[in-house]
Amino acid sequence: MEKRILLVDDEAPILNMMTRAFTRAGYDVATAQSAEQALEMIKTYKYMVFFLDLNLPGMNGIDLCRIIRRDNPLTIVFAVTGYANTFEVFECRQAGFEDYFTKPVDIQQLIDAAERAFDKLARWKREK
Repeated sequence: MEKRILLVDDEAPILNMMTRAFTRAGYDVATAQSAEQALEMIKTYKYMVFFLDLNLPGMNGIDLCRIIRRDNPLTIVFAVTGYANTFEVFECRQAGFEDYFTKPVDIQQLIDAAERAFDKLARWKREK
C-alpha cells in the first residue's frame, strides 16, 4: 500500500515543517491550504490518511472531514488545531476524526499516528 498523506493547513510554515518530517519518515505527502483545494485534489487521487487543521479559511476542517468520511468511510482523518475545547473534541468525534492533536504538537506523535493508520488500513485490506 502506498503511504500517501494529504496535509491541509492554511499556514505555509506548518505545512512545510510537516511535509519535511513526513517525507523523511518515508511518506508521500501532498498539501492543500484550504478545504476547497483539498476537495479538488481528492477528485484526482484517492488519499487514505489525512491531517486537517480545523480553523481553515472558508470551509472548516470539521466540515471537510464529514465530506471525506461520507465519500470514503475507510479513510483515516486526524484533526490538528491550535484551539482546543471540549465541544470541539466532541464535534470532531461526531465528524469522524480518528484522533485530535493540539498545536504545537510533537511531530513524532503525528508520524506515529500515521504509522498506526496505515497499519490499520493494511489489516482492513487483508480482512476483506
